[in-house]
Amino acid sequence: MAKLPFIAAVDAGIHQEMRRDPTVLYFGQNMATTENDQFVKAYGHDRVRVTPISETAEIGIAIGAAMAGFRPVIELYMAEFMLVAMDQVVNEAPRFRYMSGGQVKVPMVMKAGYGFTAGWAGQHTGSLTALFMGTPGLKVVVPSTPADAKGLMATAIRDDNPVVYLHHYLLTLEEGEVPDGEHLVPFGKAAVRRAGGDLTIVATGWMVHRALAAAKQLAAEGIQAEVIDPRTVAPLDLDTILKSVSKTGRLLLVDQAPRHVSVSSHIAGDIAEHGFPMLRAPIVQVTARDTTVPYSEPLEAYVIPDEARIVAAARVLLQSKAPAGRAARAAAPPVRKAAPAPKPSAKKTVAKKQAARKPARKPARKTSPRPRAARKAK
Repeated sequence: MAKLPFIAAVDAGIHQEMRRDPTVLYFGQNMATTENDQFVKAYGHDRVRVTPISETAEIGIAIGAAMAGFRPVIELYMAEFMLVAMDQVVNEAPRFRYMSGGQVKVPMVMKAGYGFTAGWAGQHTGSLTALFMGTPGLKVVVPSTPADAKGLMATAIRDDNPVVYLHHYLLTLEEGEVPDGEHLVPFGKAAVRRAGGDLTIVATGWMVHRALAAAKQLAAEGIQAEVIDPRTVAPLDLDTILKSVSKTGRLLLVDQAPRHVSVSSHIAGDIAEHGFPMLRAPIVQVTARDTTVPYSEPLEAYVIPDEARIVAAARVLLQSKAPAGRAARAAAPPVRKAAPAPKPSAKKTVAKKQAARKPARKPARKTSPRPRAARKAK
C-alpha cells in the first residue's frame, strides 16, 4: 500500500496497463510535448503522442486505432471539451460493435475532468455524467478515491467497449491508500462507504465525500446513514442500492448536476420502479440548483450541494411518512362486504317475465246512466 494523490493514482493505473500490454496507447493535446514527459521516457513517442487541438480529430483517431487492434487512452482534460465531438462519443464509438454483430471491438478510454467548481465559472464546472450514462454501448466510470481511480482505470483499459472515465477536479490532490502492483476494480459493483440503518444516501465522485461528512454530522444526532458510492453509473449496481433501501426504507440522492440532467434522477426512477414497496417515505434528491455555475464564490457555494443541505434533507426525510395511500392501506382494518341479497326463486322470475310481456288491459269505457224517467218514456 502506498499513499498517493488522486491524480497520481490515475497515472498509476495507466502505467500498470501500458507495462502489461504493448497495444495500449496514450495521447492528447498536451501529451509528449517534451522528452522529460514520464510516459514518453517509459514508452516512447510511438505509444505516447500529442494530437491536434481538435477533440473531433483525437477521438476519431482513437476510434480508428481501437478498431485496428489498439487500446487508446485519450486525455481530454475537461468533460465540456467532449461536447465538440459528441458524434464520435455517442454515435460512433458505442455503435460499431453492435452494428457489426460483435465482429468489431472499440476498446478505448476517454479520460476527462469535471465539476471544476473553484472559480472557473460556467463552461468548465459542469457535471455531465448523465449525458453519457444513457448511451447504449458506452460505459461510464466515476471514481471517488485514489484506490478506485487506479483500479477503475485499469479495468477501463481492459474493457472491449468505449469507456468515459470522469474524474472530479477537486479530488485531484486528495490522498489515499492505493494497492501496490496489479489492481483492478470491477465495473457495476458499488461500494458501501459507511454502514447505517436509518436512511440510505447515494452519491458519486466528489459528492461522496460531502455525503460522508453529512453522515458524520447526522451520527452525532443519533442518525445512522448508509452511504453508497456506485463507482460506475453504466453499468449501475442497482442491487446494492435496493438492498440498502430494503433495510432503511428511506433514500436520499446527492448529485452535483442540476436535477433534470443528473444521475440521481435516473436512480430515483429505478428505485421507484423496482423498490417502491420498500419505501417508508418519498425519495429525496439534493442536487445543484437549476442554473449555470456562477463565477462568484458565494453564489457558486449556493448552487452546489453541501453538507448543510444534505443534513437538512435527511432530517426532513426521517420525518416523512410513507407515500400517500400506501400506509393507510397497510394500517386500515379489512373492510367487511355486505352479504349479497338472496336471489329470487325460478318460479317467481318466470312469472315476472311473463307479466312484463303481457300487454296492459285497456280500461272499460264508462257511460253515464240515463235518467230513470227517460227510460220509461222510451
